[in-house]
Amino acid sequence: MKKILLLVPIVAILAACGTTKDAYEKRADNERQRQERYVERAIDQAPKWMSNPPLSNSAVFEAGSAVSADWSMADIKAKADAYGKICMAAGGTVSQRTKIYRTDSERASTEFSEMALRTSCREVDLTGVEVKEIKRVSEGTRFRTYVLVALPTGDANILRKAKEEAKQRQFAAGRQEQAFKELDN
Repeated sequence: MKKILLLVPIVAILAACGTTKDAYEKRADNERQRQERYVERAIDQAPKWMSNPPLSNSAVFEAGSAVSADWSMADIKAKADAYGKICMAAGGTVSQRTKIYRTDSERASTEFSEMALRTSCREVDLTGVEVKEIKRVSEGTRFRTYVLVALPTGDANILRKAKEEAKQRQFAAGRQEQAFKELDN
């Protein structure tokens, strides 16, 4: 019985030593926790319209988000994300290419990803699209931008309407000379 009683404290001490983290493990854990807090904060600070864009009979709304070490770049990337979504919501297509390389081992996963996005919406005229709301938050040493864009439809899109009227005036001015030539012949 004495042998068993002596083994129990020794096993407890060895088990406790095995769970003690060294400074480097603590550093790695702290970094993982910091990254998790950034993600949680990005979700917590996201405006309501990020997951539930407004509904309207006279506009299409979409939201985008991006992060960058440069404030302007975060804004540009978030707008490109939202413009691509609004293009597709209005029936267009966006050219997007993604390359992902991932390798897994017993202890770690490594991923390299690259995305090239061309927000060129040939099928849909995005004239009149406007930034409705924008929110910026810090994320460590980086900027996160949330953006809500709106594309007015029909008569609500004054810019597109003016653009179409200008096209018609230009066509009429060019056609005028040809019409008189046809009359003369």
